[in-house]
Amino acid sequence: MEFKPYVPSEKSLPEYTVKAFILGIVLSIIMGAANAYLGMYAGMTVSASIPAAVISMAILMAFKDKNILENNMVQTAASAGESLAAGVIFTFPALVVLGTYTEFPYWLVTIIAALGGSLGALFTIVIRRAFIVEERLPYPEGTACAEVLIAGDKGGSHAKPIFVGGIFGGLYKLLGSSGLWAGTVETAKMVGSRVLYLGSDLSAALLSVGYIVGLNIAFLVFLGGAIAWFIAIPIYVAKTGNPDGLSALDLAWVTWSTKIRYMGVGAMVVGGLWSLVKLRGPISRGIKAGLEATKRKQSGEIILRTEEDMPMTTVLMLIAAFVVPLFLLYAHIINSIGIAAVMAVIMLIVGFFGSSIAGYLAGVVGSSNNPVSGITIMSLLFTALVLKGLGLSGVDGMTATILVAAVICTAAAIAGDTMQDLATGHIVGATPKRQQVFEVIGTFAAALVMAPVLNLLIKAYGIAGTPTAKENALAAPQAFLMAKVTEGVFTGTLEWNMVFIGAGIAIALIILDEILAMRNSKFRTPVMPVAVGIYLPLSLGVPIFIGGLLRWFVGKARGAKAEEKPTDAGVLGAAGLIAGEALMGIVFAGLIVANKAPSIGFSSNFLGVAFLALIAVWLYLTGKKEVE
Repeated sequence: MEFKPYVPSEKSLPEYTVKAFILGIVLSIIMGAANAYLGMYAGMTVSASIPAAVISMAILMAFKDKNILENNMVQTAASAGESLAAGVIFTFPALVVLGTYTEFPYWLVTIIAALGGSLGALFTIVIRRAFIVEERLPYPEGTACAEVLIAGDKGGSHAKPIFVGGIFGGLYKLLGSSGLWAGTVETAKMVGSRVLYLGSDLSAALLSVGYIVGLNIAFLVFLGGAIAWFIAIPIYVAKTGNPDGLSALDLAWVTWSTKIRYMGVGAMVVGGLWSLVKLRGPISRGIKAGLEATKRKQSGEIILRTEEDMPMTTVLMLIAAFVVPLFLLYAHIINSIGIAAVMAVIMLIVGFFGSSIAGYLAGVVGSSNNPVSGITIMSLLFTALVLKGLGLSGVDGMTATILVAAVICTAAAIAGDTMQDLATGHIVGATPKRQQVFEVIGTFAAALVMAPVLNLLIKAYGIAGTPTAKENALAAPQAFLMAKVTEGVFTGTLEWNMVFIGAGIAIALIILDEILAMRNSKFRTPVMPVAVGIYLPLSLGVPIFIGGLLRWFVGKARGAKAEEKPTDAGVLGAAGLIAGEALMGIVFAGLIVANKAPSIGFSSNFLGVAFLALIAVWLYLTGKKEVE
């Protein structure tokens, strides 16, 4: 079936406008600052694309000359702030944990955040056509964001499922965050010498992600979690016992976070390499097509507006312009031009590799569930081994490793976000070149406030387990993980066996997937969703799997209609649920920062499960209707 964007390629609407520019920058800064706190506090950030699109729609309603592509530009720039915050808070606080800094120099954070994030946006220009146009990855949050924009543009009955879903999602998030029920329902028991864990996040957004990506991908994410939590953890605990006398629940979590999780990293490394091998044709064709498009445009040939990327010559010049200052920064800190050159090369090659994986995973499980920290750990391992081999050791070696990883992490975070935004633009009919420019603008704007926000948080709260810690110190879990992995490589205490086991699982899945492909099977076993499932908590995979099952049941109920009209109203409802939860998440982040978050004295997980079940029923009934 030939794809047609909402706004046809032959039609041109204003995308670069003064109000879109100002609104995009302001929202990028706000989203970035709010998510920097949330990430330090809870180890996760809230996807900003949909909230930014909704806020933008509401503000632009006051203008007569508004349009959907202008609205899309605002969310493109605004979402960069949230993604950049993830890249920054996952890495820089590790330098506090390692004792390198207690307060960050403004220039250090700003240069790495702005240039590293912008490199991620530039890397996606090469892979856009491969992942979005040729592979047609689902990009669940990008699709949801597009549906929100289109529904807002159309209005009427088309917007109703999104509106209702938004109310349900926002209300569910509000009640849960206020303490009426826990974010996760879980239990664990010792059965003989083994620990058995069961748990699920109570999240309407994760349920919706599963609905949008479908049963195949949703099942594979759950399968990864099952491998880790139902097989690997019990076996590991049976062999090592419980020397610290932890409760069954704590034992399961500690075993997963300190040991089993690295299986996911090993699987990601192999899966990422295989993805690049499989997509080498589309990626090389994308590079070639970009260079040819530049020549064709220079010769006066007309290129479809909806297929026009930033000229490849410009991309290459900007990459060089961003890499040189980073090289000089490394040389200044390490005081060695040779090692700084190696760091810059690693940053460039592994950065492209990591950004490609992040762009792929955003297309599979969405930006919110994109395991950027896993990609960063993968780059940490490689960088630390190389720098250790070059003779760096101790704090100098660990600091150099974190600074390279910070660029790669911000690049991967922005790459996943950019690909999600470009997927939204592909659906609504935006001009890719203009989105790519706006993504860089949003990244630079958010980078200007990252250092002050980080230093403010460290002064006000400090980081738990470090000399900076004060009352209510921030946990910064990802940063602690980065610090401990880096330390493990340089001190020789990292357990590589888990990484190798994960790599073995990935190879087995690749072989199975190739067999299924030869048999033209509808069910496939791509590695990356399984790797994500191993790396993330099982509790995240459960609602995603339930959402995938719901979509399968809807397809069965619709019968032939599902084949004729594959988009059902449930996708709009799922988009609304994601939008409502994400918007309320942003509101709650602001309330937490202001120390005014509401709290309900009564708590009942049963109510949370019951409410989520009602949402699932509503989503199923809504999904039985096709989009008009």
